[in-house]
Amino acid sequence: MTQDTQNIAVLTGDLIRSSDLTPDQQQQALDNLRATAIQIGSWPGVDAAFGLRGGDGWQLVLSRAGFGLRAALTLRASLRSLGKTHDSRIAIANGADALPPDGNPNAAIGPVYVASGRLLETMKDEESLRWGAASLGAATLLADHISRDWTQTQARALAQQLPPGAPKRADIAKALGVSRQSVNRSLWSAGYPALSEALEMIETDTSLF
Repeated sequence: MTQDTQNIAVLTGDLIRSSDLTPDQQQQALDNLRATAIQIGSWPGVDAAFGLRGGDGWQLVLSRAGFGLRAALTLRASLRSLGKTHDSRIAIANGADALPPDGNPNAAIGPVYVASGRLLETMKDEESLRWGAASLGAATLLADHISRDWTQTQARALAQQLPPGAPKRADIAKALGVSRQSVNRSLWSAGYPALSEALEMIETDTSLF
């Protein structure tokens, strides 16, 4: 890698069944993605850049490639917290590339940006999360299967719990206006314990990034 490049992750997505959403719902979803991307940019050691692409498309760039799947699941949880009609397909690519100098991914033409966009175009109808092949691809395939049926209640808890350095469960419960037991039930039924372990394995595997 040159001095200007690092191992980044580029997430490219578009809203699922956006034609079924009203203009206000589409805008709500895109505003939600932007706000969540800003929060992801505050994760430890992460620089992030977010931009919209076309009517219902978007792209997020992360300076820490290992956080690619965690970021995708956080974005999905945040969207699904708005309701089951809100979701996005997300394709992830990683490799040596530069962050957009002006903070706008649309101005970037590096290989990882291109790979992420092309991956989204080749996703099957039944896929909504995809990240390459081999172990990352397998983990993402399973994460997609687990997360696609998250309820609104589960998604609200997950949106709080998935980011690194998440608040204590009691604080999450207070923020959501529910009991700690309710938060625990939501996380357990949503598959969070297994997802959390898998994410930590990915993020600490130096052979991947």
